Amino acid sequence: MERQGTSRRGALAGLAATGLMPAIAKAAARRDPDLGPNVVIVDPTMPAKSVQARLDAIFREQERSHFTDRRYAILFKPGRHTVDVNVGFFTQAAGLGRLPGEVVIDGHVHAEADWRDGMALVNFWRGVENLAVRPADRQDRWAVSQAAPYRRMHLAGDLALDDGGWSSGGFMADCHIDGTVRSGSQQQWFTRGSRIGGWEGSNWNMVFAGVEGAPVTSFPEPPYTTVKSVPLVREKPFLTVSAAGDWSVFVPALRRDVRGTSWESGQPAGKAIPLDRFFIAKPGDTPQRINAALAAGKHLLLTPGIYRLAEPLRVTRAGTVVLGLGLATLLAERGSKAMVIDDVPGVSIAGLLVDAGEQRSPVLVEVGPRGAKGDHSGDPTLLADLFFRVGGATVGNADTCLEINSHHVIGDHLWIWRADHGDREGGREHVDWDESAGEQGLIVNGDDVTIYGLFVEHFRKYQTLWNGERGRTYFYQCELPYDPPSQAAYRAGEIRGWAAYKVADHVTRHEAIGMGVYANFTADPSIVLESAIEAPRVPGVRFESVTTISLGGGKGTIAHLVNDAGAAARPGAIRQTLRQYPVAGASR
Repeated sequence: MERQGTSRRGALAGLAATGLMPAIAKAAARRDPDLGPNVVIVDPTMPAKSVQARLDAIFREQERSHFTDRRYAILFKPGRHTVDVNVGFFTQAAGLGRLPGEVVIDGHVHAEADWRDGMALVNFWRGVENLAVRPADRQDRWAVSQAAPYRRMHLAGDLALDDGGWSSGGFMADCHIDGTVRSGSQQQWFTRGSRIGGWEGSNWNMVFAGVEGAPVTSFPEPPYTTVKSVPLVREKPFLTVSAAGDWSVFVPALRRDVRGTSWESGQPAGKAIPLDRFFIAKPGDTPQRINAALAAGKHLLLTPGIYRLAEPLRVTRAGTVVLGLGLATLLAERGSKAMVIDDVPGVSIAGLLVDAGEQRSPVLVEVGPRGAKGDHSGDPTLLADLFFRVGGATVGNADTCLEINSHHVIGDHLWIWRADHGDREGGREHVDWDESAGEQGLIVNGDDVTIYGLFVEHFRKYQTLWNGERGRTYFYQCELPYDPPSQAAYRAGEIRGWAAYKVADHVTRHEAIGMGVYANFTADPSIVLESAIEAPRVPGVRFESVTTISLGGGKGTIAHLVNDAGAAARPGAIRQTLRQYPVAGASR
């Protein structure tokens, strides 16, 4: 695949072929909304060389900027664009059509790991969505790890998910890949509601839910787990502009028993909310100003940047949409929560990074108050591409990152991360046990919560604690904390360690499919975690396709996979698997 893009033909000729030229000419007099200096709106009539120069300049800034405060969104208007889009840190590239095919990139839209000699293990925090990509060589690459969604894409060709070195992704949803997806070195990957021409490769945990063309279940060798359909999902809202120049945010409708993409059988169901019904926030806006707009009935569009919040953003109205561009970041300060959502139906929170501040917050995002009782089964709240960070860029402290108290919430791609490393250029490469303290990643108290693509890592106690009934998780990736100084410091009472996934003792129904839990106790490799998963021993609590690994050749031990089932992942036997629990097959 070509690494640098060149103009292949004039943008005007491509635009004329789409039939959109008259409509765009009419819209030319309309002004685009002011989305701030870090949003680049690309019109297909712009000179391709000028557009390419701007894209290349952004990439040069962001390629190695692992912990930068800079954020960018690159938005392509409908038509054809002859460009190469190399996506670096904290950059979002998205089409503004109602369907992916309305915005065609005649080139590559890709993520590389050249800056780390092919190692994509820390290629985080970026994303692409809502584009049709037509590379001349029919090859593209998305070499990423966590928090790097590939959404609502139509690729005319093959897709590589690595760049030669190790990679630890990843998430793909609502995509059509004409060719073959080659996972290469990817340790794990989750694909939901998509259509693929084929899949090659596996390492530890590859999960497919509602994917046409997915391989059949063969876990643990190769470690493919395929679920025929997705029980219910609502796709992430997205920004669009019409041929007449009218801007809106499209909110897809709830779908059930999903298989394949949402958009290939015609216009998807949903509603378009005009952009003038949104408060368009800039990083200098205070939480008081933003909350006043929310209370007055506005939706919220957060433009790229850092939002410092000494009090939480408050979502109080049903159906509110909060959409971030360019991984807009909420930074909790003075021990505040970052966002509080009332127990109301139909809220969408999407495209945000939430950062813990130096003073400890009790929780960063709270969905519904504790004791919430509302029945939202007909209009669930959606959390999509919602990412959390405790430490890394700077010192951060939080008891819990995400607490879900409302019922019927859908999570669609969550990465909840206590940093295992920091800003090397800022002199903070290592993170200490007591420096950035995150206790729990996720607590679920609500019933009927479903999460697709759940990544939770490095917290000091339970990574995930599930108290609600009828919870469902489709794909779970968890690295345990690297830095417990001793076994004595890493105990849940009399139990060695804290489970990576804890289902509370009173729960009677729960299901989780495709789970990987990894130990890398670098500070004290003698540490033992008793069980990767702790759960009630009742028929209604079930797990399928569970993997444990002792990383680094055996730095630490996970004694069991679920409760007391399964052999130890340890030095000399670093990988163990369990097909299902309660046990009906063999572990190995």
